[in-house]
Amino acid sequence: MAILCKVTRGEFTESIHVVFAVVVDESGDIIYSTGDPHYLTCIRSSLKPFQAAAAIREGSVDAAGFTDDEIALMCASHLGEDIHTQTVKNMLNKLGFNVSDFECGAHPPADKATRYNQIKNGLEPDALHNNCSGKHVGMLALAKHLVGNPAGYTKLDHPVQQAIIQLLKDYTGLNKIPTSIDGCSAPTPFLTLEIIARLFQLMSMGKFPELDRVYNAMVAYPYNISGRDQFDTLFIEALAGRGVTKVGGEAVRGITLKKENGGGIGIALKVLDGSHRSMPLATLTLLKHLDLLSKKELLNLNRFQTKTLRNHRNIDIGSIEAIIEA
Repeated sequence: MAILCKVTRGEFTESIHVVFAVVVDESGDIIYSTGDPHYLTCIRSSLKPFQAAAAIREGSVDAAGFTDDEIALMCASHLGEDIHTQTVKNMLNKLGFNVSDFECGAHPPADKATRYNQIKNGLEPDALHNNCSGKHVGMLALAKHLVGNPAGYTKLDHPVQQAIIQLLKDYTGLNKIPTSIDGCSAPTPFLTLEIIARLFQLMSMGKFPELDRVYNAMVAYPYNISGRDQFDTLFIEALAGRGVTKVGGEAVRGITLKKENGGGIGIALKVLDGSHRSMPLATLTLLKHLDLLSKKELLNLNRFQTKTLRNHRNIDIGSIEAIIEA
């Protein structure tokens, strides 16, 4: 049993994206799953809230004087809009570091308007525009706090990365966590979907002060999490304090939902072929199927309940439909 996202062209099915999902409650038990809950996958950027939590727990965020909007940016996969790059600059200034200290590399801003403006003005992108620059400035703060300088902070054996791994071990109870290298050069763990769901469930519990600060920052500054017209930002805005979500590369997603009577649930989703185009639709289909969103929340996210495909002439040529197998 899995979530199937059928891609049609005209009257014919052209391809199918298979999505696994796991839902856990405050006891840590699986209350719903589609596909294999023990499916091992790379958590990618869905880890960012927990990387930020490690910096908070170690005291580096307070030592740097980072504000809640800056904590939110530490959790971001942002579009490189001005609000994102300026916030990163402010954080670097607080640390006394500069762009050359980043080890994430540079790429053009994902926001089209920002990218076109750069091209028009003959400007080259730098590491500030990297979608992971917020995470990396958080790691720079941790490096300054722990060892005094930023060199080599992305290496697995560096105290920065070991502090993050230790936090994950404390949260999950795992003794060993396999890692590889993320697109931004930092280590990225491989975890089962059940473990990822449990991590996000912890954000609803009020048990860990560092996770409470991360959650509250994400809720207060959703635009910093991704940006213009992006699902993560719009989802957090629509839930108005009741939940957060964080997507990662190769189409992995974590979700935290708080219950009215206390406690909450954690959800992890993975599109097996890594395609992002079906992820918002699969997410909304799952949450609607389980009756986890209110009518108002569903209405605010209505645009993601269906997906029409259009060609370069804006002609309607097909759609994507999510189906939960019985």
